[in-house]
Amino acid sequence: MIRNLYDNHPLRRQLIESALAWERSFGVMPGITSQVSEFDVAMLVGHTPETYAAEMQGTSAVRKGFDFCYGNKRYQVKANRPSGKPGSGVTLVGKANNYEWDILVWILYNQYFEIQECWQWNATVYREQFDLKSRLRPKDMRLGVRLV
Repeated sequence: MIRNLYDNHPLRRQLIESALAWERSFGVMPGITSQVSEFDVAMLVGHTPETYAAEMQGTSAVRKGFDFCYGNKRYQVKANRPSGKPGSGVTLVGKANNYEWDILVWILYNQYFEIQECWQWNATVYREQFDLKSRLRPKDMRLGVRLV
């Protein structure tokens, strides 16, 4: 397990604890992986909770092209979180639908949102490697630059 510097951020922790409680009660995790992973990547690349919060004001979950900016770079984030239940292992990775970003980061979590792997791609190399590929797998993402 790789500990994220902001694992103990109170809102992150509260969101994950609530979602895990929901999953225990109702069987399926609410869709929080995108929000948690975007926060985690923002922290990994240098944002603070305060700078990230300021940047994200006025944006929406459906902003086209990228998830956030830092250091004059546009970041796109993809993540997977297996539930830990039988058959929940990660075999497919979401593919970027556009190239309106500079850097893509893929995170693989465990069932408790602890980072297991984190890989980075620049848009040019990602496009060269995967534009014609219809399905991406974890082994594909592991060809990038490892962040953690």
